[in-house]
Amino acid sequence: MILNLLNPILTGVASAAMSDEEAVRLYMESHNVNYFNLIYDRYSDKIFAKCISILKIQEDAEDAVQDIFVKVLLNLAGFNGKSRFSTWIYAITYNYCIDLARRKSKNITDSYGDMHIHADLEDPIDDSKILEVKIQKLKMILNDLSPEDKSVLLMKYQDDMSIRDICTVFNKTESAVKMKILRAKERFIKVYEQNYMNGD
Repeated sequence: MILNLLNPILTGVASAAMSDEEAVRLYMESHNVNYFNLIYDRYSDKIFAKCISILKIQEDAEDAVQDIFVKVLLNLAGFNGKSRFSTWIYAITYNYCIDLARRKSKNITDSYGDMHIHADLEDPIDDSKILEVKIQKLKMILNDLSPEDKSVLLMKYQDDMSIRDICTVFNKTESAVKMKILRAKERFIKVYEQNYMNGD
């Protein structure tokens, strides 16, 4: 009884140094809400930033954050530790936002049909062309892209996710993910060159 009363206090003391994976494990063992609150506090702002970037409307993004954490809570038992917890929760976030954006906009098309490309596909587009774009222009260009293109570029360049991690988000092969990235980069460069290159 005394241990249970002290548990939230002990959780607060340990929370700063506790890993995500440890917090998940302890939550699943004890169902002490403090452990889940720790995850929420660490990720809610990051997830909101990703939601607003894809959905563009604050109210939609706020609602999405709540729905995403409900999905996280309901699926927490399915987290197996094979990938980082951040990868797992971002996969839920991106998939939710992409699905929601697709439902809201009927004219979004997925043109990633080249699944036969070999996994060691060489990317002809130099990353420096994307990385050298000024932050303000970068945000404007990303807003001109589809949710799928925007998401895969954010995963690669903002979240620094590996190809393998991105594969878990889209549930696709390595070659298919490489093609997604290549096509997204091509469209990014096209929008940049058509609309923003001469506006320095």
